[in-house]
Amino acid sequence: MLHGYKQLARRFLRRFEPIDDGSRSIVAPEALSRFYISAEPGRHGPTSVVGATWMTREDRETEIRDYVGYLDRLLSHVRGEHHRRVTVLGFSQGVATASRWVTRGSVRPDRLILWGDVSPPDLDLVRAAEALREVDVVLVRGDEDRALAPALVEEERARLDGAGIRYRLRSYHGGHDIDAETLVDLVET
Repeated sequence: MLHGYKQLARRFLRRFEPIDDGSRSIVAPEALSRFYISAEPGRHGPTSVVGATWMTREDRETEIRDYVGYLDRLLSHVRGEHHRRVTVLGFSQGVATASRWVTRGSVRPDRLILWGDVSPPDLDLVRAAEALREVDVVLVRGDEDRALAPALVEEERARLDGAGIRYRLRSYHGGHDIDAETLVDLVET
């Protein structure tokens, strides 16, 4: 479960309590770059709010390589020697992270859920089509999500369709958040 911009893993993980029935491991790694998000004047102190980001445009290829390696090592550690079904879910900024990880990394999930954002425009679609050939790809969109410009959504559909990447589209009534009912439904299907 790859969080979005300004989020921390421990807070993001709370959104998955509706599916935490003890039958699955829910892992939410935290992005490698933390920063203060509160705007109080002066020095930051113990009450300053902290968030995290997967990357910025500064030295972006190095950051992408770093988080892909980090996520590969984490998956290897969590999975151990047991084969488990793996679902990769990226939310908001985590959509780009998940897309790049599945395309560039060693993970081959059973399902890839891209929630609340479009895949990155620089995604290598030839590599993505190969990596996603056997993956259940689900695009999840809130019908009131102001972070999703209709033009970007249409552009993404054209890119994915043009590359022959199969996907399902799920929508729910709501905005830019993890909708509990939709999440539970995705687990059951």
